[in-house]
Amino acid sequence: MHLSLLCLAKPVLHGYFRSSCSWRVRIAFALKGIEYDQVPVNLIKDGGQQLTEPYKALNPMQQVPAVEIDGVTLSQSLAVIQYIDETRSGPRLLPADPKKRAQVRMISDMIASGIQPLQNLHVIQKIGAEKVQWSQYFINRGFQALEPILKQTAGKYCVGDEISMADICLVPQVFNAERFKVDVGQYPTIQRLNQTLLEIEAFKESHPSCQPDTPPDLRA
Repeated sequence: MHLSLLCLAKPVLHGYFRSSCSWRVRIAFALKGIEYDQVPVNLIKDGGQQLTEPYKALNPMQQVPAVEIDGVTLSQSLAVIQYIDETRSGPRLLPADPKKRAQVRMISDMIASGIQPLQNLHVIQKIGAEKVQWSQYFINRGFQALEPILKQTAGKYCVGDEISMADICLVPQVFNAERFKVDVGQYPTIQRLNQTLLEIEAFKESHPSCQPDTPPDLRA
């Protein structure tokens, strides 16, 4: 009974409107049709609200997101996505086929471990004046590897014709690339997939331009 009550409670997403990792979780919740509450964590205000002791108790890495769900707190976006895929009904976010599932995980890890962390706010704050060139270099380096892989795996979406965790990771990363003035047109498969996905309601409603903590001047 206690576990059932926990499952009935709305998940709580502690995140930041422009955080790639927070956006991934918002997309996953939207695709699954899961209602959730948001608690904004401003990564810039007051020196960074993620650095406070109360938030550190929630997420010792002092990053976003942190998700309270079913009586546990999860702090890595891919772990959250896979957890809700395993515990909630709705469209699968990882394919049933083992080879396709491995491809989805490979693409997701390339982005979430190999590309995005190098534009993490904490990293680029350390880089300082060279942050744009730094970000452009590592995004291009990652996309140069990702493009030929997606040419092999993609159908309508990143892996075949079903939306997956790989698509959830791709769209926020392209958004980052555009923020740092990367010419995404160099990567036609990435560009095509991104454009297709941005037409889907789950990706629209989870977009950084329409979150509760989006500053007025950045709203859609």
